This record gives sequence, structure tokens and C-alpha cells, in this order.
Amino acid sequence: MSKDNKQAVDSRSLFYRTVNLSLSENIGRPILWIIIPCYNEQEVLPITAPLFLKELTHLRDTDRISDKSRILFVNDGSTDNTWNLITEYSKKDPHYIGISQSRNRGHQNAVLAGMMEARAYCDITISIDCDGQDDIGAMDEMVDQYLKGAEVVYGVRSKRDTDTFFKRFTAESFYKLLNAMGAEVVYNHADYRLVSARVLNAFADFHEVNLFLRGMIPLVGFPSAKVYYERHERIAGKSHYPLSKMLHLAFDGITSLSVKPISIITSVGVVVALLGFLGIIWAILMAVIGKTVSGWSSLVCIVCFLGGIQLISLGVIGEYIGKIYLEAKHRPRYIISDRTWKPYHREYKE
Repeated sequence: MSKDNKQAVDSRSLFYRTVNLSLSENIGRPILWIIIPCYNEQEVLPITAPLFLKELTHLRDTDRISDKSRILFVNDGSTDNTWNLITEYSKKDPHYIGISQSRNRGHQNAVLAGMMEARAYCDITISIDCDGQDDIGAMDEMVDQYLKGAEVVYGVRSKRDTDTFFKRFTAESFYKLLNAMGAEVVYNHADYRLVSARVLNAFADFHEVNLFLRGMIPLVGFPSAKVYYERHERIAGKSHYPLSKMLHLAFDGITSLSVKPISIITSVGVVVALLGFLGIIWAILMAVIGKTVSGWSSLVCIVCFLGGIQLISLGVIGEYIGKIYLEAKHRPRYIISDRTWKPYHREYKE
């Protein structure tokens, strides 16, 4: 074990002693909650739910996790039979539990709701999409990395062979753009990750309404690791992330984590102002030497160029002001309307 990982394990041991947890149970066999956001997944859920339970059972049988571990489905205001399916699974097996949001609030809010629900009852969470595209078997290595001292383990795609050229190009460009803008994101990582209860307790102090979890989790800190896996085709159903939603998520990620676009606008403004000043000097010189001619085309080009720059700048600045407006309201990021289980106060062992 490396020096950094040893320090992480020692620090984690201190954390558990502080809350009177049994080290033998919670360091050797941590309680895992798998967080699965669901939105209109009635077609894929009957296929993937048994796969998640099989993986949970495998992790338990190999002495990686406690039998108190659970699979938490988060219904994100589905309009189909998804919540009824979750309720049925919860009745059949106690390892399945579910919560339902009062309305659809989006993927990021659903993941957050699951993590905040789980943090009082588990030692680690793993968030993963319901569609079966992410390699469920990668959870083995994620838990192993946690047991070695990592508090956050990022699931990273090793390649994008299943993506179209357009999606691969735009996705990779998106990560590069975010990093260029100063946002700290893990390249080719989405929302498949392991997060410890210590990190979740620290993350609870982040109160942003505009969520971009893959950029916010790294801000918390703590030792981290990466697990590489191959992503598969969606097992059933259809994707709920069309191009419009992906573009919206990308813009949210940039404006939520970086103010560099405003700096770029300032720089562009300075350059345009300088060019305008030089244009004024040129126009005066031409007037002095008597070489001025009617220049309707050049005037229209200049006006259109400056008008375009101004409108783009106002749009970007307006986006930031809009986010400030939403943050100032401080509305709840999620509201849980139903549960298939009754929350309890976790009893810590001496």
C-alpha cells in the first residue's frame, strides 16, 4: 500500500472511531448503496435490475461488502410503469429499495437525491445509469480501490468504439473544452463513480442549484483513483439524452464551473475596441488626404460584426446572471414524494 493510501486509510479509521463505528465491519466489509437514477425505464429495468442484484451478491460473497448493502432506485418523475416496477422489486427482495421524486428534475438532481438519501446509512455509494451501458463488473475494482484507501473512484471509459464519429468527436471535444476553461473534470468520465460517506458528508456543504456532478465531485478533494472499462450498447429502450440535452449539460458544465467565458468576452472586447480605434484613425487620415469614398458595404459589415459580438457577449453574461438568479432563490434541488422503505436512525456499534 502506498504512503498516500495508508494515510487515507488511517484518516478513515479516525473518522469511523469518531462516530463509534465498528472498524472490523466498516473497513473490511463496508455497506454499499448502488444509486441508479431512473426515468421512463420500464423496458430496460426488468433486464438490468437482476444484473445489479447479481453484482451486489457477488461483492458480498467475495467478502468485499456487507449484506446490509442495498440497490437504491431513484425514480425521476417517470410517466410510465417504472415506479410500479421498483415497488414490486422492493417487495420481492429487501436489497432493492426505491425513492420517487415529486416530479422530473433531471439526471443530475436524481443522482444527488440518491447520494444524499444514502449517506446516513452506508459507507460507500456507486452511482450508475440504469441502461446497462456501463460495465457493472467494474464495481469489483472500484470497491477494491476503496479498500486500498481511495475515497472517490472514477469510472473512465477506455475507448469509444460504440459511439458514432459525431458523438465521439463532440464528447471528447467537450472534455477538452472544459479543462481549457479551467474546470476540473476527469477525461471521459460521466457519472459512474464510487464515493465514500466521508466525501458525501463534505459534499453536502455544496449548495449549488445548477448541478454538474462530474465537475463538482473533484472539487471536494480526498484521495481518488480511476477504473477503466468499456461501455456497451444500450440493452433496451431508448436514450433520454438527445443532442439538445447533451448541449445543455455541456453549457451548464462550463458556466457552473468556470468564469473564463466572461474573461474571454473581456479580451474580445478589448481587441474589437482596439481595432475600432485604429479604424477611426484610418478614417480620419483618409478624410484629411481627401481619399474618402462612400462605403456602404464596409459600414454594414462593421455594424453587423460589432452587433454580433455585443449580442453574444450579452447572451453569455445573461446566462451567468440567470444562474445567479436561480441560486439566490435557494429552492430545493429535489423533493422525495414516496419511498419503498422506512428511513431509520443507523445504530453505530461501540
